[in-house]
Amino acid sequence: MKIVDQVVQKLSQLIEQQNMQVGTRLPSERQLCEQLAVSRSSLREALQKMNSKGILVSKVGDGTYLEKLPQHWSDEFIIQPISFLIDEDPLYRFDVQEARLVLEGGTAWYAAQRSTEEDRAKIHYYYDQVLHFQSIGDADKASEADANFHLAIAEASHNIVLIQMMRSLFNLLQYNVVLGRRKVYTDTHKFEQLHLQHFQVMDAIDRQDAQMARASVCSHIEYIIQQVRGIDEAEARLKRVSRLKRIDLK
Repeated sequence: MKIVDQVVQKLSQLIEQQNMQVGTRLPSERQLCEQLAVSRSSLREALQKMNSKGILVSKVGDGTYLEKLPQHWSDEFIIQPISFLIDEDPLYRFDVQEARLVLEGGTAWYAAQRSTEEDRAKIHYYYDQVLHFQSIGDADKASEADANFHLAIAEASHNIVLIQMMRSLFNLLQYNVVLGRRKVYTDTHKFEQLHLQHFQVMDAIDRQDAQMARASVCSHIEYIIQQVRGIDEAEARLKRVSRLKRIDLK
């Protein structure tokens, strides 16, 4: 790998580790050289390359800003192919839910043990955002807040590998949440159940009860799987009956 590509990779990792958001101003070149342990010339070449890709934007006399988040290899080789599979056959979304059981059970477990007051405040914030956007009928914003709620729990685990996995899968997670919401969240009673389940996960993390946090998040995901399967089966029965009626009319 060329030196410039190594620096681009290091800078991308720094953006991820510091959870920089679009619009964030990057540290000065001197600070970046120290943090990344690279030369000024190599850094400038890497910045230029990221500018050309639209990831960064440099403003004369003002510094360099994050224009968009760097694309990961997982976006190209994991997220996009899986999203395509889900488009072709929605049953693949259950594989995503099963993967969430494994991954999020672990993040909730460690979040209960390691979360800071700031971590827990962030989890509470997204919990409230889900309710707010659901109450005003903004399904897209509610889905985004839902996904962010689960991502905030992962970040509270303070396990860099789990965090990176969840961040890399964030678009797929949000996509999966949207599909689940279309099926389940339109029912008021079911939404109340799901919101209660979110609260139970959050409460267990607040109380530093790792076992309950893991059990609660797994129970939440299993509930979604069960409900979506039930709705799918009911829709399939209605379609069969509809086809039968059309045959009878002929």
